[in-house]
Amino acid sequence: MTARVRAARPDDWSAVAGLLVELGRGVAAGTAEDPTHRMQFAGHLRRLDSVTLVAEVDGAVIGVVDMEYHQRLGDHRPQARVNDLIVTEGVRGEGVGTQLLGRAETLARNRGCFRMALVTAGWREATIAFYAREGWSNYGEWFVKPLTDDVAPSGQRVDDN
Repeated sequence: MTARVRAARPDDWSAVAGLLVELGRGVAAGTAEDPTHRMQFAGHLRRLDSVTLVAEVDGAVIGVVDMEYHQRLGDHRPQARVNDLIVTEGVRGEGVGTQLLGRAETLARNRGCFRMALVTAGWREATIAFYAREGWSNYGEWFVKPLTDDVAPSGQRVDDN
């Protein structure tokens, strides 16, 4: 499948929020239409240290990659960190993730980044296999420490019930 990969726009928020919900990213379904979240997304898109791309087919957003650039101690070049890569379940395995990652890699190289990094949950075996096929190396462990009582280590909201 060939998708059109483009810079995300503020009006993509509902589709992006839906993808975050689909992934189980701890985003409530109602945030897709919440004006505060939409405004926050618009502000995020204006940041100079990050880029958010969407993949669309026939005008429908079917994937997103969000990446930020940051400086690491010990290297004068920036590193690119992929915060989210999500492709809707119905088209996974059809090359959309490869297209999104490829475009993100091109942007990171153009920015002068010395490497890209990302984290994924250890139980996401298909995702880990995808990254390995794309040339990524498994490097280390992922540690998370929640700083509030309402969010689990997974990022899911914890109900007070």
